[in-house]
Amino acid sequence: MSALNKIAKTMVSDRRGILAADESIATMSARLEKVGVEPTAENRRVYRELIVTTPQLAESISGIILADETLHQRLSNGRTFPEYLEEIGILAGIKVDTGAKPLAGAPDEKITEGLDGLRERVTEYARLGATFAKWRAVITIGDDMPSDRAVHANLHALARYAGLCQEGGIVPIVEPEVLMDGAHSLARCRQVTTAVLEALFQELDLMQVQLDGIVLKPNMVVAGTDSGERPTVAEVAQATVETLRATVPPSVPGIAFLSGGQHPEVATQHLGAMQGLDPLPWELTYSFGRAMVGPALEAWRGDENNWAAGQKALSERAVANAAAR
Repeated sequence: MSALNKIAKTMVSDRRGILAADESIATMSARLEKVGVEPTAENRRVYRELIVTTPQLAESISGIILADETLHQRLSNGRTFPEYLEEIGILAGIKVDTGAKPLAGAPDEKITEGLDGLRERVTEYARLGATFAKWRAVITIGDDMPSDRAVHANLHALARYAGLCQEGGIVPIVEPEVLMDGAHSLARCRQVTTAVLEALFQELDLMQVQLDGIVLKPNMVVAGTDSGERPTVAEVAQATVETLRATVPPSVPGIAFLSGGQHPEVATQHLGAMQGLDPLPWELTYSFGRAMVGPALEAWRGDENNWAAGQKALSERAVANAAAR
């Protein structure tokens, strides 16, 4: 077993999942302001300390994706975030892309940037204690979208990122997110997700990425938020699993779903329903962000008297998702 394969398997094993706490400074600041908390670097640090120090978190969470800012910060006890996570048995990850920007000549579509200097950054992140990384590509469904060039540009960049991570000894989470925003049907989401995943593995093969040393982080196959279509939990689970069977090689150790803006309990229900289907060649787990940390932020609201309530809200979501596995 290679070192990359060992890390990847650890990330998706033992009923645990991956917590995405990698919001950019702008996104995290906006979320703090929304609950009445001043968006300072210190408040962002305190909130992330609340997350990682939640009691028994390692029983449900295998790894936490951090932002660059957090990776360089320290907890109140003086330990860096990666040092503390290692002590409690959780892997430290790092978001390495620099965000999605308008694609040239296609203002309604995005291209994720961040390849410049990535080799050097991966080396530094590994030195600081990161064992895995994340890069998110976003694909929009709409009239005449996604275009072939948007799909190709994003997946080519995703594959180059994966290759650079593996070269530096870090496991890449490969995240091609087909957004649920829009009026598209579940069938249309399935069609686009299938095309995106097929193209993704062609690009990964081209870049000679070691498939047993990655974790795939896709969207679930759901209807668009504005479609008016309300598929059942069973329909979403079936469509998602059938799409994965048709596109994902069995050598991939695990699939960690993103929540993509789904209600926390609904995302958990979908994950649980998939576990009851026929045996699959990969582990199915979760890598939720908003669906996990949103309730904690709402409960805490920057008040130290609500510290325990915030951690309780996170723990409940983490335990529920582990139980769904």
